[in-house]
Amino acid sequence: MNPSIHATTIICVRKGNKVAIASDGQVTLGDTVIKHGARKIRRLYNEKILAGFAGSSADSFALFSRFEAKLEQFHGNLSRAAVELAKDWRTDRALRHLEAVMIVADEKQTFLISGTGDLIEPDDGIVGIGSGGAYALAAARGLAKYTDLSAREIVQEAMQIAGSICIYTNEKISIEEL
Repeated sequence: MNPSIHATTIICVRKGNKVAIASDGQVTLGDTVIKHGARKIRRLYNEKILAGFAGSSADSFALFSRFEAKLEQFHGNLSRAAVELAKDWRTDRALRHLEAVMIVADEKQTFLISGTGDLIEPDDGIVGIGSGGAYALAAARGLAKYTDLSAREIVQEAMQIAGSICIYTNEKISIEEL
């Protein structure tokens, strides 16, 4: 038996001229929490790009590495690097078996990238992934629409809400902002 890994909640919110991305720190193997303070978001390309992943940890590290190479190849052009990663992910024999989803953002754009070739730019600048992604997404959309909270405050509160609902999400939150 190979227990599945439920490893995350990631939420990204764009509001005003700011973008913030947050993740929880919990990694679960089967029905056991094996780590409380995992780091699932990173700053890339001279700290101008934010990236977060949900899914298998090893697969996600491989994707971070591949995405960083694409950013270097395309001189920090987020949309071009994201398109090329999505294309490679879908067509490359080794990559297409990776089980992960990524959110990437710069000061202008946000994308969700998946191994099925999906490259989605959310209409409202808000996107969530992972075990508690739907909870965090719903909370963030409500907070963005009905409060004056900043992007950073919204991701913080959305993660707190997701952590109180999703058993695979804890409240040890990491936040990065541009």
